[in-house]
Amino acid sequence: MRYCWTTLHVDDMEKSVEFYNGLLGLPVNRRFKAGPKMELCFLGDGETQVELISEEGCSVSNGDDISMGFVVESLDRMIEVLEGKGIPVHSGPFQPGPGIRFLFVKDPSGVKVQLVENL
Repeated sequence: MRYCWTTLHVDDMEKSVEFYNGLLGLPVNRRFKAGPKMELCFLGDGETQVELISEEGCSVSNGDDISMGFVVESLDRMIEVLEGKGIPVHSGPFQPGPGIRFLFVKDPSGVKVQLVENL
């Protein structure tokens, strides 16, 4: 068995693709319409991807109990990028030990995303 993807229902496909592709650098692998009211987009490299689903007329509600984590080269540089794009830091930065720093932001649909720097 292997892990394939995580599915996120999103409010705005364009803003979500800009977040995951433009900010986090996940390449768009496939993007297509699935009927007249639904659009899907798969992003990521390697075997594991993020699947975004946008469905016209459906509201999305995401809680704070789940987060997705992504490794970044420099948390300080990422903070500068976030500030430049007007994306607020949800919480952090934290350094729970000598080898790791991280912070949380929220994607356009409210999913918590952890940005991790391995020191």
